[in-house]
Amino acid sequence: MNMIFESMNDAVGHTPLVRLDVPASEGTRVYAKLELANAFGMKDRVARNIVSEARRLGVLRPGAPIVESSSGTMALGVALVGRSLGHPVHIVTDPRTDPTTLAKLRALGCEVHVVAAMADGGWQGARLDRLAELMRELPGAFWPQQYSNPDNPGAYRVLAAELLADLGPLDTLVGAVGSGGSLCGTGRALRRSLPGLRVVGVDSVGSTLFDQPDVPGRLQSGLGNSLHPNNLDRTAIDEIHWLNDREAFAATRELAREQQIFAGNTSGSVYRVLRHLALSAEPGSRIVGIFPDRGDRYTETVFSDEHWAAHRLEELACSDAPVPVEYGTPVRSWSCADLGGRPAGPRHLLFVEANTSGTGVQALRTAAGLGLTAVLLTSNPDRYAGAAETGCRIVVCDTNDASALRRTIQERFRREEVAGITTTSDFYVPAVAGLAEWLGLPGNDEAAANRCRNKAELRRTLEAAGVPQPRFAVVTDAARAEEAVASVGLPCVVKPADDSGSNDVLLCSTAAEAAVHAARILAVETNVRGLPTARTVLVEEYVDAPEYSVEMFSDGDDAVCVGVTAKHLTGIPYFVESGHDFPAALPEVQRAALTDAVTRALKATGMRFGPTHTEVKLTAQGPAVIEINPRLAGGMIPELIRLATGSDLLEQQIRAAAGLPVDLAARRSGHAGIRFLLADRPGTLVSVDGTDGALAAEGVERVTVTAAAGRPVRPPQNAYDRLGHVIARGDDAAQVAAALGAARQHITVRLDADASAAK
Repeated sequence: MNMIFESMNDAVGHTPLVRLDVPASEGTRVYAKLELANAFGMKDRVARNIVSEARRLGVLRPGAPIVESSSGTMALGVALVGRSLGHPVHIVTDPRTDPTTLAKLRALGCEVHVVAAMADGGWQGARLDRLAELMRELPGAFWPQQYSNPDNPGAYRVLAAELLADLGPLDTLVGAVGSGGSLCGTGRALRRSLPGLRVVGVDSVGSTLFDQPDVPGRLQSGLGNSLHPNNLDRTAIDEIHWLNDREAFAATRELAREQQIFAGNTSGSVYRVLRHLALSAEPGSRIVGIFPDRGDRYTETVFSDEHWAAHRLEELACSDAPVPVEYGTPVRSWSCADLGGRPAGPRHLLFVEANTSGTGVQALRTAAGLGLTAVLLTSNPDRYAGAAETGCRIVVCDTNDASALRRTIQERFRREEVAGITTTSDFYVPAVAGLAEWLGLPGNDEAAANRCRNKAELRRTLEAAGVPQPRFAVVTDAARAEEAVASVGLPCVVKPADDSGSNDVLLCSTAAEAAVHAARILAVETNVRGLPTARTVLVEEYVDAPEYSVEMFSDGDDAVCVGVTAKHLTGIPYFVESGHDFPAALPEVQRAALTDAVTRALKATGMRFGPTHTEVKLTAQGPAVIEINPRLAGGMIPELIRLATGSDLLEQQIRAAAGLPVDLAARRSGHAGIRFLLADRPGTLVSVDGTDGALAAEGVERVTVTAAAGRPVRPPQNAYDRLGHVIARGDDAAQVAAALGAARQHITVRLDADASAAK
């Protein structure tokens, strides 16, 4: 079927996959992904992705200039995309750029700036110096930064999807390495469904990308570098091959002669490595090489006998097979090394904000205990008491601005130094999901995270999937609140669609009361973290039944139930959790019903990675899902699970985020519980007394006061009104209940100057 596109931008991608006729082990098939079939080459994908993301985030304004440094296909890709969208395009290049490319750039309407001499860092360094000048001269100019912008490797998620659609599973991916985008981006995306994929890189002799001595006069273009691009992730590559100029050029000529593919030296280098791997592959293997660009740019170099003679290429060594070397050994001709021998570099785990209930700071300590460098990205470090003492690195930035977060990460970290990204805060789960996708890190789909964070969207999703839940109505206009109440019935629960900690959740007994509360919620424009609210109210049926939370941990299609927690709530009209017991005392049939309902709900939302905390009411008719929190449970539930089972879910969340093995197995079978310290009347907190006696009670593990003296307090209306907690553990539920009861007998909450107690 012919494909018709609205513009040249839409025609990017959809490139052919061609089987190569090469000698190979029995049943092995070798394919070339012809990225050279794009309008100008492989970098058309990169340019389109970077420019479209910059426009989406508002970093690139309509009509603003685009400035890029490139000697080849990236320049042409930016010209294609930028000019078609109405942007002036400035390309900084060097004398190695062939006349054909220069002619194309000028014909497309670009202004081309050719640097005259090398600087520190070779030609690349000279180009970057000139680019910096242009950025100062052109207000509002946008620099795609192909070497550091994760939207470069991110562009190749589509290429990976094309390979899987056209070919299905494959065993080995081979690609040239220049900016680090194509091979690392494609390999990371493929490994999400093909974890055993072997990724083989091809570099040039004299390139410093894999710690070789720099030879600035090398003739190959399109691969190799004198600088280390931030996008290069050597942890994503298993094996590297180096070819000298003669070997690369000769292979390019052989590719044209043997396969009728007229390509550039990057494709030729990949072709030589493909032929070698085909002969030594396990029988029945599928091997794919990425062929980046056409040969028309190389008619006066690779395909010119005069060029060969002028540079005395025939005098260079030309090997028939690679020589295996230890990583770090200088090479002059075709050689290869296993990157398992490369010295390990720093591994950062990025946290975008955290919760303030204790597990946030504990997560930073846990990351350090796993050999990771924890980095807390926050707009307000003072929010996290004790964070600095964990030894974590604190980076202050605007965490409520997606482009600011991206810019901070892009400027401060090499991709191979970032092991993962996560959060322990409800509010930043969608942002983390988006950043994980942007960086090609383990994580959930951003749309799935948003589906769970916005309870109105969650309700619609569960309804479409047939998952049992309360009746509901969604209100975005206070004038429609009474109509929503009529459809749901009284009494009803009225709450914000996207808040946390039971904030503004109220049981309403009349339509008028519901309308007033809905109007109050709709008037709130920002939440406690300064993020814009959804300005959406959920009106839902009040389900008068015991409440539980189901703690799940997902890895793709495999969702494991870690356990079920019993909830204690304060009295209506509020729904603040006053305590938890783990594990809940439930018959196995009810536990299984809860787990099944939550498993169906997670599948419906698309949550497929890491911990989730789902609240469920257990009615006479069965479970009814109240909400899915797309993160680890709060309220110290992970600590209860650790005390009861020996399984540290916080550690497992960090392991999953960093791509480390996860172990959910229980080490013991015990029980644990928590009771929160609460005020029974409004006032000012004077003190919480008797904590030493409470801690001495048998079975009590921890007594923590979180509220400072002098703080105004009230009977709880949300989780922020808690004053502290007591945690206990024992062999059974009765021991835990006794320990918690004994501890509470010692504790006195004193308000104002009054000696009366709230217990």
